[in-house]
Amino acid sequence: MPEPISTTGGNGAAIPPQPLRARGLEGVVALDSAVCFIDGAEGELIYRGYDIRDLAEHTSFEEVAYLLWNGVLPTARQLDELQQFLCAERELPPMLIDVLRLTPEDANPMAALRTSVSALAHFDREADDMSPEANYRKSLRLTARIPTIIAAFDRLRKGKEPVAPLKTGSTAYNFLYMLNGEEPGPSAERTFDACLVLHAEHGLNASTFTGRVIGATLSDIYSAITGAIGALKGPLHGGANIEVMKMLLDLDRTSQDPVTFVRDKLARKEKVMGFGHRVYKVLDPRAAILREMVEDVSEERGTRKWYEYSAKIMETMVSEKNIYPNVDFFSASVYYMLGVDVDLYTPMFVMSRITGWTAHLLEQWTENRLIRPRAEYVGPRGLKVTPLDAR
Repeated sequence: MPEPISTTGGNGAAIPPQPLRARGLEGVVALDSAVCFIDGAEGELIYRGYDIRDLAEHTSFEEVAYLLWNGVLPTARQLDELQQFLCAERELPPMLIDVLRLTPEDANPMAALRTSVSALAHFDREADDMSPEANYRKSLRLTARIPTIIAAFDRLRKGKEPVAPLKTGSTAYNFLYMLNGEEPGPSAERTFDACLVLHAEHGLNASTFTGRVIGATLSDIYSAITGAIGALKGPLHGGANIEVMKMLLDLDRTSQDPVTFVRDKLARKEKVMGFGHRVYKVLDPRAAILREMVEDVSEERGTRKWYEYSAKIMETMVSEKNIYPNVDFFSASVYYMLGVDVDLYTPMFVMSRITGWTAHLLEQWTENRLIRPRAEYVGPRGLKVTPLDAR
């Protein structure tokens, strides 16, 4: 039998356990959660026990939001009550509209959204109420108001007046209505609603972890969500689909062959945006669903070029590098065909992910523990201060 590992040193003193080290915390389990399960090897994504494809095909965004917050799918009555609350809370405080009016036209939309969400705390009497009931209501308010902020910002920067939110209708329908100033068709609403479902939650990613770290200090929900938005703003997290669409538009503008384009980028050792994932080693299950949506919307719009570009790029990346697309790759062309400006893609991510973020915060606060990892010091030691006049 092998010798047992000694837990004492040569002098009999106990050897302290060595901390686990991982660059970027990759593979480190920081906490237990019942919100989401991801199997990167099998390409599996589960919200509260439900497979993502089942949810995308058979539920609405509002049903999924209720599921993430409460752990069960709603009854018809519970869904109706949730819908009524969301509709009643869509309108923004007039002073926040004034803040958006003063925002420069060329401001980064994520920066405008980050500022607006932070400012919302000033108009919520429950902002510092940390009771479970108040935090739940604030989660709903944020979900109701973020679409209004995004649509109002976009219209104001284009010299148009904001469109007041509707008192009825789904989140998807209301957002497209406020953004474009006209009621969307059933197909557009259904497609966008499915996109919101697919982006609602994805485990302990960078922005969710940021939100939970802030929430673990018992700071308020607006502070936590503002921090999460700041994390998502980074191009390595939430901005990839913007770069994907820029790539597709460049392909279309220059009439390049997608296969040659990819091979040339790989030869130059350049990154092809929308491919690879820290967790998934196979096709991202959300990307598989979105690929079908791109094809369906392309057929409806009467133009297949975005789908064909994307399909050829994907096939080339898989054959050349065995790397599969992630959720950003196909969502880019879906949003583009729905008439959404490219720089609004990441804010729309927020519109959906607010449900997952707040679900994690509600879970964090049920049994809170301060999240405080440590860093291994690798700097110098033993330095002595040289007098100022001798430096």
